[in-house]
Amino acid sequence: MPENASPNFIARFQGATFDDMVEALTKGFGSFDAWRNGREKPLDWKVGFWGDERLSLVSNQDSGGWGARTAHGTPETLAIIMPRTGALDVALGRTVIEGTPGRLLLMNNLEPERVSVRAAPHRSDTLSLNWTIIAQTVAAVLETPLTGAMDLAPLIDLSTAAGQLIGSLAQTIIIGMRNNGPLLHSPIAMLNLTQAFADLLVRSVPHRLSHLLDKKIHLIAPRHVRRAVEFMHANIAQPLTMQSVAEAAGISIRALESGFRAFKGTTPAAYLRTIRLQAVREDLCDPSNRQPLRDICLRWGFFHFGRFAATYRAAYGENPSDTRRRADLRQTIVTLRRLN
Repeated sequence: MPENASPNFIARFQGATFDDMVEALTKGFGSFDAWRNGREKPLDWKVGFWGDERLSLVSNQDSGGWGARTAHGTPETLAIIMPRTGALDVALGRTVIEGTPGRLLLMNNLEPERVSVRAAPHRSDTLSLNWTIIAQTVAAVLETPLTGAMDLAPLIDLSTAAGQLIGSLAQTIIIGMRNNGPLLHSPIAMLNLTQAFADLLVRSVPHRLSHLLDKKIHLIAPRHVRRAVEFMHANIAQPLTMQSVAEAAGISIRALESGFRAFKGTTPAAYLRTIRLQAVREDLCDPSNRQPLRDICLRWGFFHFGRFAATYRAAYGENPSDTRRRADLRQTIVTLRRLN
């Protein structure tokens, strides 16, 4: 949910101005630039917003004929758009993706050059999934940090087997959230469905790292790669060189590199960095661990703090301080519930 969003609202106007509509949509989507296509005239529209900072729903109904792009500084999300009536076009570079009923659109909200709603009665539901959750899911499922663009396939045909599965779960979440639905009153169910949805998208929708899924399923790493992985985990807090890892596995550095690229989809050094990042994150997520961030970094082998922060942010979509702050908030909520 954008920082300036109201927790839940429904707004409906007849004969309202375009600016009125944009102001209401901003509460659900965050800041964006918008324009009309064609003559200025009053609009009949309805918009509703429900959700939180992890997953939110915007249901919008209007007469179309307008366009928008995300403004600078808006929080990064994965937008899952389900058109109900009418059509919209999403411009990604030179490619224009057409969204119509029967299709599901997926896009990082910061990537499109513009989104254009065609001039016709339009109704759609948009789920906005915090990009941090996508980054965390990629790291957990693929055992590699998400760096750079993910290049998710932007269009899902809801008539396919994968489309029916994803569409059904999206529809379940939408029904459960709309009009202050039961999901909003069950934090555990909301969390579980959000995580299941992210996991399903990472596993089912083609993207830049999809090949790692095939290797995880079909390839069994040879003994020397497994030895190297076990050695890294057992000595994660020790100063390791790739030479020492190769010696522990009983192979050359070249064979170690080849084995990791073939069976882990990464280099030995990158794999070691990933499991050390995960160790840092586990410490930050532990509210009982009050060590300063600098000490935690040093413990897990990160000596350049500026570089560490950039690597952590690329892997998990948030700053280390944000992770610790959220862990503290969860602990506070748990404590208050126990007291009540």
